[in-house]
Amino acid sequence: MPSIEPSTVAASYARAVLNAGADAHGAEGGAEGGADGAAGPGAWTSPLDRLPFAEVRALWDAVIGGAGGASGAGGGDPHAGLRVGDAITPGSLHVLGHVVLTCASLAEAAEAAVRYHPLVSQAGTVTVHRGAGTTRIAYRPTVDPATMHPQQVEAVVTGMVRAARWIAGDGWAPRSVSFTHARTGSAEPYDRILGCPVAFGAPENALTVGNRDLDRRRAPHDPELGALHRAYADRLLRELSASVSLADRVRQWLDQAPLDAAGPAEACRGLHLSPRTLRRALQEEGTSWRVLLDGARHRRARRLLETTDLPLDRMAPLVGLSGATALVRAFTRWEGVTPGAYRREANRPTHP
Repeated sequence: MPSIEPSTVAASYARAVLNAGADAHGAEGGAEGGADGAAGPGAWTSPLDRLPFAEVRALWDAVIGGAGGASGAGGGDPHAGLRVGDAITPGSLHVLGHVVLTCASLAEAAEAAVRYHPLVSQAGTVTVHRGAGTTRIAYRPTVDPATMHPQQVEAVVTGMVRAARWIAGDGWAPRSVSFTHARTGSAEPYDRILGCPVAFGAPENALTVGNRDLDRRRAPHDPELGALHRAYADRLLRELSASVSLADRVRQWLDQAPLDAAGPAEACRGLHLSPRTLRRALQEEGTSWRVLLDGARHRRARRLLETTDLPLDRMAPLVGLSGATALVRAFTRWEGVTPGAYRREANRPTHP
């Protein structure tokens, strides 16, 4: 089995990106080759067949075209991500696509996306944040944002909208969609493809769905077939996690470390690595110490808010931040809400 890193992407999904790019540019034979034309028919059959994030980035460079960098500027196609996401089929997502098709509601589909998204890509995570009347389904890249085109993020979020329409029907649309990056192309394709208000420069990449719509039971489904798909997906997840990458080792170390004193030197000693090896390996996996530390602070802050009543000025050093103001600023960037609002929602009593 090939080495599996948290920044890798399933080759079946990469092929879907290539196909959509070929369709957009009127090219022939998109399904027959990889980014360098080397992969032949039938080469990408399992979600455990992975492409390193750097190769996926090169594939996106080709699909977008032009001379643009991560900003999407410079003559490339600013709407390539929208088209790729809207062209996603169940087969593009392998077993996750078939799990979604057997879900009885959008709520079940959202839960499946959270659990099984690593089978599609380990370059980002999907989370669900349920509120009193609406739910946000968010996507957060785990690689360094500077290494990812905004079109890649737009493809993931648009793909979630398309997958929801497999259950809810082609006329369905979320309440709203948001992206953290700025809009670089015209607004019309966003309105036409997503069918809802779209915000840019927002705190998170997410779609917002009304809870009534999320919980509504959909067309008749086959729970036994769904159970078979989920059992297969669970087995693949176990196989996928059998190989632990350096970035995952760093995450595990950070989750146990005192974040007010955690630095690359301490991590290197704990993991028996040289600073040069750590820096180079994380770069090859599409991430960095800064990104991993930010993620650890985010996880630690959420856990403390959910499980303690510590005031923010006492919590901030435990998260590795200088004070309550820095914690409020960082947490609002991570979650789109203040620590106080998050704590109130987390501790809200639930009624049957």
